[in-house]
Amino acid sequence: MQTILSASFGARQKSEHAQTNYLRHDFILPITVATCYRLPATVTQEAPSKAIDRRPIATRNRKWAQSSAAWLASRNVSPNAISVAGLCACIIGGLALGLTSIVDYRILWLIGALGAQLRLTANMLDGMVAIASSRTSKTGELYNEVPDRISDAAVFIGAGYAWGGNITLGYIATILAIFTAYVRAAGKIAGAPNEFGGPMAKQHRMLVITLICIYATITPHSWQIITFNDSHIGLMTLGLVVIVVGCVITVIRRVSRIAHTLK
Repeated sequence: MQTILSASFGARQKSEHAQTNYLRHDFILPITVATCYRLPATVTQEAPSKAIDRRPIATRNRKWAQSSAAWLASRNVSPNAISVAGLCACIIGGLALGLTSIVDYRILWLIGALGAQLRLTANMLDGMVAIASSRTSKTGELYNEVPDRISDAAVFIGAGYAWGGNITLGYIATILAIFTAYVRAAGKIAGAPNEFGGPMAKQHRMLVITLICIYATITPHSWQIITFNDSHIGLMTLGLVVIVVGCVITVIRRVSRIAHTLK
């Protein structure tokens, strides 16, 4: 009888120990992490319902992105300020691209690439910080959309004026980039979820510009010209053609998907 009681008591201790470890890892640890960053424990993991209607960005799950968002949130950095910072970076990048047709400084191409990528980084972090600090608001949507449209204009107009670019295509790319966002917003107003599909969504457009800028940074002008018979086309012009065609396809796909959802 004593042996049975001892075994029962030992099993109970092991059960209580396992339960304590479970609570320690699944309850105490998140609270500890939240306390270190001065964040509420309820926002350390985003609720699935809040993540459904956001642009799918794999980089959000990277450790550096989550650490950066937590660091910014712990210092009460405004998500709207991050959006404006991304806008400023993109404007500087667009101006740098335009200057490449006036002066031959390769650093200008690099600034253009950095401007495009910093814009994307800011677009990702502003939402993460807003959720982590529980500072989501309707004005946040405004700061998220308006700077994005100005950023598109800055980049593509700058690309049109860049060395090897085409001014007309730069303005056409600007109009179509803004129109793709308009179709998404119109679909959401009509009752459909946000449609972020490509093949030429925001991140794809910035990727095209970034790759061209990096290539132009490390190659001479003679390598940035494509010759067709007697015609000479700059690499930036070709990139703008890809963006324009891709935006047209994107608009058609988004309209089709939104219409199918609303039926």
